This record gives sequence, structure tokens and C-alpha cells, in this order.
Amino acid sequence: MKLVFAGTPEVAVPALDALIASGRHEVAAVVTRPDAPAGRGRRLVASPVAQRAEEAGIEVLKPARPRDEDFQARLREIAPDCCPVVAYGAILPKSALDIPRHGWVNLHFSLLPAWRGAAPVQHSLMAGDTVTGASTFRIEEGLDSGPVFGVLTEEVRPTDTSGDLLTRLAFAGAGLLAATMDGIEDGTLRAVPQPAEGVSLAPKITVEDARVDWTAPALRADRVVRGCHPAPGAWTVFRGERLKLVSVGLAGDRTDLAPGELAVSKNSVHVGTGSHAVELLWVQPQGKKPMRGADWARGVRIAPGERLGP
Repeated sequence: MKLVFAGTPEVAVPALDALIASGRHEVAAVVTRPDAPAGRGRRLVASPVAQRAEEAGIEVLKPARPRDEDFQARLREIAPDCCPVVAYGAILPKSALDIPRHGWVNLHFSLLPAWRGAAPVQHSLMAGDTVTGASTFRIEEGLDSGPVFGVLTEEVRPTDTSGDLLTRLAFAGAGLLAATMDGIEDGTLRAVPQPAEGVSLAPKITVEDARVDWTAPALRADRVVRGCHPAPGAWTVFRGERLKLVSVGLAGDRTDLAPGELAVSKNSVHVGTGSHAVELLWVQPQGKKPMRGADWARGVRIAPGERLGP
């Protein structure tokens, strides 16, 4: 089939690579978000998908909005059979959805209908799921509500961060998306409507979502830290300034600390929660690089009774 691939971040690159390497399909063009400011100089930089497409000699389309007439006219000229999508980052209007004869097929990183939305992996970790996965589905005008072509499952490991899990799903999902394109081409694959039960939503994680509530149980603090790493990053407040929490440890059953209360020993620093204390393994103060929690604690000279949080 002739394909036009839509995607933007690094997590979409494995799927583009899989389609290029498939040997069965022609990736005629790539659709991605416009170049965006990056780095200290804030110079405009092409998306990871755009960079990979340019390396492969593939035409790159960067519409400001997918409803732009010039973009849709070019898409009609290319006349793709199908448009596979991975984390494109813009809402597709019906006028664009109707152009390819097999529609737009999205690779979504959850077991639909669970975790529809922009941040399925983060929400899955923060909810404590032990199994997640990826789904391919035909895009409709609703939010991730279209019929499903295929799924794969992935075990959530106890120390997984959203970055860890998303990386595994990106590579496993690349194979699923390629197989979905194969099945659509040869007519062996039919999309099945999503069940009405089991729907959950995964909106973009806000800064406030990433704030650790020390009155909650230790397990909740661990899930928020892992679910928000590397972005947007879990955080708390210490002496009026934001402190980023890179990783915490659940080992031990210390219960003598009040929520947010800090206790420093020679090689570790613990903080109280609504259940038992957690260890601050890695933190990142404002304007500094990540450092071990014990090194941070020694540097700031924590006084007895000092706390994290408001």
C-alpha cells in the first residue's frame, strides 16, 4: 500500500522505521508538527520524525493545522491508501480523515478502551496497572474511540518509569502497526468496535498532577514519581523552592516520620508519607543537575523536623 505516516516525537520513529523496512509498503510522505524552538538558543528544530524521514529521502509535510487546504490538497495528490499514525499531536478533521481509502490508523499505547487520551502510559503507571499494552485502531472524530484492529500486551515492571515503558511499547508497537498495515492490505484484518465498558481517560499530565502528596500512602508517591519520569517530572517543595523527584525507594517499613518529614542518615534520606517512609534516591534542585538524595541532603544541611511540601 501507499502510506503517508503521521507522527512527531522520538517514540514514533520505531514505527516509521518498521514501515520503511517492511518491503510491502511505500511510505510516500510523512506528516509531522512544524519545527519548534529547542535548546538554550531556542532555535527552530525539526521533529525526530521529520529528521528520520529526511534521512530516508521521504517528503515531509508540516502543516500548521491538518485542516489547512494546501496540506489536504497535497494529501489528495499523493492519494495514500492508508495513513498510519503514532503520536502526531494534532486533531484530524473529517475532511482529512476521508482522504485515504483505508482511513487513518493510530497506534495507541494502551489496551483500549482503557486510557483514551494524550498520556496513557503515565496514567497507567500512576493507577498501578500491572499489565498494559498497545492497540491499533481506525481514527474517528471521537477521542480514541474507533474500532480496533489489533492489540499487544506488556507487563508493567515494579521499577518501570513512563520512559521505560513507553520505549518498550514503541518498539513492540512498531511491529503491531506494520502487521496491521499488512492485514488491511490483504483483507485478512477487520476492525472490531470497542466495548462500551471499561472506558478510562488519560488527559495530558498537568504540573499539579505531578506534585507528590506526602499525606497519601508511600505506594502512591512511588507511582507518581515513576509515572511522571522523565516528563513532566514529579516534584515537591523544600524551603519554598521546587524540588524535582527523580526516583524514590519503597524499601523498609519506617513509620515514625510524619507526612513530608525528613530524616537524614550517613548514606540516605527518608521522607514520611501517609503510610511508611520512602527513600529519596535521586532528586534535582532548581537550576542543578540530578543528584543522589543523600548528597542533596548533606548539601542543604537539613534541620531536625524539616519537611517537604507546603
